[in-house]
Amino acid sequence: MPLTTLDPAPALVVIDLQKGIVSGTVAHVVPHAAALAKAFREHDLPVMLVNVTGRAPGRTDASGRGGPGGTGTLPAGWADIIDELELQPGDHLITKRRRSAFHDTGLDTLLRDLGVTQIVLAGVSTSAGVESTARSAHDHGYHVVLATDAMADHDPDSHRHSLERVFPKLGETATSAEIIDFLDRRPGSPDHAARRP
Repeated sequence: MPLTTLDPAPALVVIDLQKGIVSGTVAHVVPHAAALAKAFREHDLPVMLVNVTGRAPGRTDASGRGGPGGTGTLPAGWADIIDELELQPGDHLITKRRRSAFHDTGLDTLLRDLGVTQIVLAGVSTSAGVESTARSAHDHGYHVVLATDAMADHDPDSHRHSLERVFPKLGETATSAEIIDFLDRRPGSPDHAARRP
């Protein structure tokens, strides 16, 4: 469903745009996610930058592999947020060890303490971290907006399935430019005041 409105208190949640993950087929989303982060900051709205450092325990298919959940250790800087997002002192860094940014992270408590009722989601991978977080956000009662050009998946079919079959059941969708336009038209925003005749 296309985006219809932004709540008075939305937050941006960016999933796993970190140095050890962003490359190749998913890197094209970075400018869109960076534009969203910049716009949310300009409107004094919360920016949650989520990284991942682990994987669910007890998974036999993870044995013998490096990276999160495997037997190897993470390379230095692997979990660092990518430079293009320009991590700011006012941003909130959330570290997760599962697919969903809500699982054992305190994200829900933080959002509620900030009065957030709606989250805008971006990041990678569409069918894993983003979708899991969207499902959790929906279950927690947040209004969910999915920034379709600010998310990607290494598997194009999985990306398409999430966009076309899963996300319409969980929330609204829009491009980053459309979301930024909604931000600029919110009452009280500097751009909104400038647009008045």
